[in-house]
Amino acid sequence: MDKLELLKQWIAESGSIVFFGGAGVSTESGIPDFRSVDGLYSQKFDYPPETIISHTFYERKPEYFFRFYREKMLPLGFEPNITHKVLAKWEEEGKLSAVVTQNIDGLHQKAGSKKVYELHGSVLRNYCTRCGKFHSAEFVKESEGIPRCACGGIVKPDVVLYEEGLDQDTIEKSVRAIYNADLLIVAGTSLTVYPAAGLINYYRGKKLVLINRDETPYDSRADLVIHDSLGNVFSKL
Repeated sequence: MDKLELLKQWIAESGSIVFFGGAGVSTESGIPDFRSVDGLYSQKFDYPPETIISHTFYERKPEYFFRFYREKMLPLGFEPNITHKVLAKWEEEGKLSAVVTQNIDGLHQKAGSKKVYELHGSVLRNYCTRCGKFHSAEFVKESEGIPRCACGGIVKPDVVLYEEGLDQDTIEKSVRAIYNADLLIVAGTSLTVYPAAGLINYYRGKKLVLINRDETPYDSRADLVIHDSLGNVFSKL
């Protein structure tokens, strides 16, 4: 049996699929990832991207941070692709119990997914650091310099910067979902970013599927490995 047929069979037999995804899920919607040849890390700025999107840099040079953030990290106007849509359909059919994502673009929800655990936050949520008022992504995009609330406080995107911890509640829910899954599909991620990558260690089942264009450090531990683009695989599912 070929790999795709085996995957189809496993999906048909499953009632509690968890999908764990990274940047590769959104690149096919046109959103650049960080580590690919044409990703953010390959582009030229005065500082490395890891430095700019760190908590320290945000505190010290907020204006430069927001300039970079608006230009490179605020993906508005993008649409869900086939992978997002298939996952939303599985959830509707009662087969998929959760999506755990490292992405901050909100495309899973845009496709119709309800139970999405966003490990690194979302550009769609922005809060005033002084009064806590919510502001839209458009507000941040369209504001000049440092986005400020009417009260004068800085409006900070609810995304996890380098040096910041992940949200404990989101981690616990992700761990529980992965632990209870009967099929875990890990896709579009290099599995090199921790603590996120470590979450798949909580999976206890016998159907760990890795779908990624390149090899990952976890390939040898997976029960099924498919090296292909997500669009190719999910359009056949």
